[in-house]
Amino acid sequence: MGLLEHNRIIINQKAKLIELVNEYKIRDEQGNEIGVIRQEGQSTLKKVARFVSSLDQFMTHKLAAYDADGSKVLELVRPRKIMKSTVQVLDGPGAPVGEIRQQNMIGKIRFGLHDSMGQKVGEIRAENWRAWNFAIVDAMEQEVGRITKTWEGLAKTIFTTADDYLLDISPSLQGPLRTLAFASAVGVDTALKQDARGFG
Repeated sequence: MGLLEHNRIIINQKAKLIELVNEYKIRDEQGNEIGVIRQEGQSTLKKVARFVSSLDQFMTHKLAAYDADGSKVLELVRPRKIMKSTVQVLDGPGAPVGEIRQQNMIGKIRFGLHDSMGQKVGEIRAENWRAWNFAIVDAMEQEVGRITKTWEGLAKTIFTTADDYLLDISPSLQGPLRTLAFASAVGVDTALKQDARGFG
């Protein structure tokens, strides 16, 4: 089964002593490692700047998802942000799939999901910021996925840290929205991580 064909995955933000490079393990609901998401393209200077300052949010971030065989299946690029974040999503070979665009900065955070033509195909909606619950809806307002930090029906041992979160995607979801939904679990974290410091 291809990485993007899984309907339920657990993303673990791997704990590091000094978080100079973000890395996320991807596991299935049995706890098997099925892929990894890795930050790429950061110079030593950028890594040091991340460590000593809050300049990180103004830097360009690039994350790539690889399946268990080491093949790239997805790439996320968050250009330098001033206010609202936009995360560009590309497929393995580098063709644009679409964008995850932050729509607001106050209240319940929302992100628009747009295909490569700029057409809005769905939305990510924060239901409870502190609990990290997000609903993913399609253009018809139907829920097609969910990002959450709860683990109902899963072995608690699979969730190793507070940074584990679960992505559930509807089995019937196909096309760009499926890829964007998959990317959204990491995209939301990448877009908001620096902003979240004050929300703890």
